[in-house]
Amino acid sequence: MSSDAPLSGSALTITAGGYTAELASVGATLRTLRYEGRDLVVPFDADEVRPAFRGAVLAPWPNRVVDGTYTFGSTGTVHELALTEPTRHHALHGLVAWTDFRTVAHEPDRAVLATTIPAQSGYPFRVEVLVEYRLDADGLHTTITGTNSGPDAAPWGTGPHPYLVGGEGRVDDWTLTLPAAEVLEVTEDRLIPTGLAPVHDEFDLRSATLIGDRFIDHAYTGFDRDADGIATILLTAADGHGVRASFGPECPWVQVHTADHVVPEYHRAGLAVEPMTCAPDAFNAGVDAGLVVLEPGASHAASWTIAAV
Repeated sequence: MSSDAPLSGSALTITAGGYTAELASVGATLRTLRYEGRDLVVPFDADEVRPAFRGAVLAPWPNRVVDGTYTFGSTGTVHELALTEPTRHHALHGLVAWTDFRTVAHEPDRAVLATTIPAQSGYPFRVEVLVEYRLDADGLHTTITGTNSGPDAAPWGTGPHPYLVGGEGRVDDWTLTLPAAEVLEVTEDRLIPTGLAPVHDEFDLRSATLIGDRFIDHAYTGFDRDADGIATILLTAADGHGVRASFGPECPWVQVHTADHVVPEYHRAGLAVEPMTCAPDAFNAGVDAGLVVLEPGASHAASWTIAAV
């Protein structure tokens, strides 16, 4: 990255089918996404330090590793990660969100960015990360692929962190359809998972529901899917326009957050909808929570689409 590059990294723009996406190399970030001039995600400026993980790639884990510690491998080795969410004492959102990715390909409607997660303290595994963004008339398609280039099996999970925009106003004004049957309950103070439960009360959003003043910062699973295994979350404004996020069976989980924030500008400005290959704290919960064990030379890919309504 040159010394005169914007703070968010080298800029890439792709367009197709009425859509325009602006990408930033730091974190392989989706900085803006617009359809016919309408924002579908909460944007930020190119020469701005990305706020609140907006549009970042999360790998080799999404969400949290509780207390930053986990056990992995047949030897039962305990690994200790840096606590990047110190107020809650967790390791948050992986290791590449602030990495400057290199550009592998850039075409009018497609961009591919890549980086290597080097073996390091807390994560002594080497994984190549490839991020493809592609636009067409059906929206923005993103695929993240992790490939283990090290000598040992590696724990792996991934996901994005977009804040979707339903239309005019803020989160309170939008209607959400979230076709999930189960929600992961968490402790109020540290968001530590305590167990799955059927969706209930304010967490039951299987039919179109005005978000209003409800607070959500929870992971959902048990999605209704179409014949191709695709689940779709729909966010709309009062005029019927909005945005949808769709994802395949490789993402059995989605974290949803109403973006409650102490900074007024950020507060409930968009709805975080984060398809995930695994549950929160999967490094501890293991394969039953969706943790992928990448054997040496193996790859794992996950995809999702954001489109206008």
